[in-house]
Amino acid sequence: MCTYSLSRRTWIQVCSATAMTGFRPLFAGEKDQPGSWVTDIGDRRELFVDGTLVERVQGCRWVQHPPRDEGIVLRFDQPWEGLFCAYATVIRDGYRYRLYYRGRPQAGADGDEGEVTCYAESLDGRHWVKPALDLFSYRNHRRTNIVLAHAAPVTHNFCPMLDTRPGVESNQRYKAIGGTIRSGLMAYTSADGLHWQPMQKEPVLSKEMVPFKYMFDSQNLAFWSSLEQCYVCYFRVFYKGVRSIARSTSDDFLHWSRPVLMEYRHRGKEAPREHLYTNQTHPYFRAPHIYISIAARFVPGRQVLSDEEARAIGVHPRYFKDTSDAVLMSTRGTSWYERTFLSSFIRPGIGARNWVSRTNYPALNVVQTGPNEMSVYVNQDYAQPTAHLRRYSMRLDGFASLQADATGGTIVTRSIRFQGDRLWLNFSTSAAGEIRVGLLDGASGQPIAGYAIEDCRPVIGNEIERAVRWKGGPSVSQVAGRPIRLQFALRDADLFAYRFGKSEASSSERSGS
Repeated sequence: MCTYSLSRRTWIQVCSATAMTGFRPLFAGEKDQPGSWVTDIGDRRELFVDGTLVERVQGCRWVQHPPRDEGIVLRFDQPWEGLFCAYATVIRDGYRYRLYYRGRPQAGADGDEGEVTCYAESLDGRHWVKPALDLFSYRNHRRTNIVLAHAAPVTHNFCPMLDTRPGVESNQRYKAIGGTIRSGLMAYTSADGLHWQPMQKEPVLSKEMVPFKYMFDSQNLAFWSSLEQCYVCYFRVFYKGVRSIARSTSDDFLHWSRPVLMEYRHRGKEAPREHLYTNQTHPYFRAPHIYISIAARFVPGRQVLSDEEARAIGVHPRYFKDTSDAVLMSTRGTSWYERTFLSSFIRPGIGARNWVSRTNYPALNVVQTGPNEMSVYVNQDYAQPTAHLRRYSMRLDGFASLQADATGGTIVTRSIRFQGDRLWLNFSTSAAGEIRVGLLDGASGQPIAGYAIEDCRPVIGNEIERAVRWKGGPSVSQVAGRPIRLQFALRDADLFAYRFGKSEASSSERSGS
């Protein structure tokens, strides 16, 4: 283990020596890759939510960084919304944020006519308004924020997406899926995200196409994948009595492949299969080759409140016998999720209202809400008069980090090939901490002249993006395109992400805004 018990230079030399030995795969799927494998990362950003590109870690640990509660941003207080609002989706389209969610004032059967799709919008992701639209009325309310009604069972779990496929037709910029096992998943399209029309009369995914006994009774989602160059759909199935996830792909959004059941892996081993009520899988907007899933973990029969406590907060009597929280997973277009962390990502909040059935369900999509900030939204107080949506914030790329304490640690990546002339880090150190980076030959693992750990100037501070500098300067253009490994030496620091890129990249490009 690398320790910082002597001088800084001694610490660097120890790190440099220990980094040359003990390469070993850490996470699932890596052992199947040949030793000569080189991953071409180009100028894409790599996050430490998984160990896909990590060869060895010494003295560092994977750390999950739960989001910070920023409070209520929307109350479900209209007559057509109510206690059972659920299955929210947040979409950022340029300078406008759009929010879709199910309106359901009274309990009823899944997919009945009592469900509508509601809409809200924002210019900053923090302050939301419900526009008074002339699309659908509700009883004596002529103008509402309802964008889809009288479309059961599609409105049970209607889930829109912004289609980012190159060349997509302007009248199909927005697409959506919704439905239950009775109807199958129906496809809808819209030019403006407000006026929706079915793409065809038949379901695009039906129970006859899915090799599972029960499916679709939750929020199901789809998106265009720039990684896979196709549409991808993740949807709910039951597998051996456990709420699970399956995926399917399509070239045209109408014809889908035979679904594949998703597996779960934890650092090279099979992870326990837990009830995941919603999966909320989506391409991370700053690294779309990584799909982030902030899933609702459901614990059936785990009753926290007594009958008396439930009556005191006004929760519906059918909805306090279970509890739930949110977990963080990721996948890179494979048939498994990396459960790097088995512990919760978002815990239920303080107070009895957070410990009822089907609350704490995250909305689909993480979006940027500030120069250095991104947000995820969470449904809370389900089946209660106080039902609402809350915002939780994180630093950009800040789902997880590799962290070393004051004794220090090292990370060495697998062999990669990059484009660009700078290496940018998203990092945080203490006042006494630092990060140094060495470039190693991809085959031999030996330091590249001029780019060894001892040539690197200390990276100190707390920034979303800082260029690494060596004695000869920050340029890495002379090793671009050749196989290398990255060697990070951390001391009292967190490393969230890295990427290679051009020196002339603007600050807005680097921040992802």
